[in-house]
Amino acid sequence: MAEIVAGADARVASPLRWAGGKRWLLPKIRELIGERVFPAYHEPFLGGASIFLGLGAVSMAYLRDTNAELIATFRAIKARPVRVAKLVTAFTNDSETYYRVRASVPTDRYERAARFIYLNHTSFNGIYRVNLDGVYNVPFGHRDSPQIPSVEHLRRVAKCLENATLDVGDFAESLDHVVAGDLVFLDPPYTVAHNNNGFIKYNQKLFRFEDQERLSALIDEIRGRGAYYILANAAHPSIAKLFTRPWNNRIETSRRNSIGGANATRGRGTEYLFTNLRAPRQ
Repeated sequence: MAEIVAGADARVASPLRWAGGKRWLLPKIRELIGERVFPAYHEPFLGGASIFLGLGAVSMAYLRDTNAELIATFRAIKARPVRVAKLVTAFTNDSETYYRVRASVPTDRYERAARFIYLNHTSFNGIYRVNLDGVYNVPFGHRDSPQIPSVEHLRRVAKCLENATLDVGDFAESLDHVVAGDLVFLDPPYTVAHNNNGFIKYNQKLFRFEDQERLSALIDEIRGRGAYYILANAAHPSIAKLFTRPWNNRIETSRRNSIGGANATRGRGTEYLFTNLRAPRQ
């Protein structure tokens, strides 16, 4: 059985800045999980992996994302974290270096991962965006002190990834490995404007409402297999209607918007968690 270790020494921060990251949700997720033990953990919208890394050591995990560069980066960290860290720290935080690195097309897997991490930490708002040709085009962020991950940090990330399978693909393919008793955490890009959400405009072409409907069918299949799920999604009437079930639990959460720009509205916003887990009684 896969045990999620709740001790503080087992938790690792994401090595990436990620729009819409859910690290702030970890206390609520830990509360829902309690002392339960799961055969395996699944996360088909990996992003910055803040939930997977923040939960601690998992003996078996299946991690997936449609972003091939992201998955390649985590695979490289898993294989040789020290090499990746040394390559990243060789870059300097200035616009000339940024645009030179952005324009580069490394073929070495570790140089490719270092490029991804460097651009992520020194770009504008940590956004991952490509043009119609698939070329990363986010401008320099002019950040005074980017938190580039250290050798020790990437070693800890690699340790967490030891028993993880990393794949590129659609979220529906995650069902290939889901069995009774597993836990699936789902955090899709939000596709409806709500609560002054600052990063919705970056997701509308990535994840349509039709994809939300496919996701709704997926959670029914997860439950049908006897597995557990926790779904984070927008606090919006269309989402409430689509995902509310007689047998699930809808939890309203609050967080500070962290993604924006000159024309973005920041502040606090509410989001939903849908789950067939019940918090253990105290």
